[in-house]
Amino acid sequence: MVTTRRGRRPAGGGVSLTFEVIAETLRERIRSGGLKPGDALPTQAAVIREFGASSLTVQKAMALLKQEGWAVSRPGKGAFVAHHAHPDDADGPDGPEATAPAGGTMAHVEALERALADAVEQIADLRARVEALETGSSERGH
Repeated sequence: MVTTRRGRRPAGGGVSLTFEVIAETLRERIRSGGLKPGDALPTQAAVIREFGASSLTVQKAMALLKQEGWAVSRPGKGAFVAHHAHPDDADGPDGPEATAPAGGTMAHVEALERALADAVEQIADLRARVEALETGSSERGH
């Protein structure tokens, strides 16, 4: 068996990584109508329970869905199904025009702004955690 660095597939390997399995499962729920545009995606905790995955794995799956245009983030509210048909969803009866992202460039700019706001929020949260750990360590060490 070929071993590789964690998270990497061996050459020619057809096995999906856990975050890809999670993302595909959520894509299928969107395609099938189980999750509709504007619906909240399952919380990180719910996905962790359902798939037995780590929080980092779930975050990677959600980031992939956002990057591909399947989901959008609303800071402080969570992740939601995007309000347009996805370009990969070619089953639509109206052809490619019906699956183009709503709003074109502006929608992409808004999605990037939301992603940036999410990243800033995550950085602030991580800084707070580090400060709390450092404060706790210095109090216990002295």
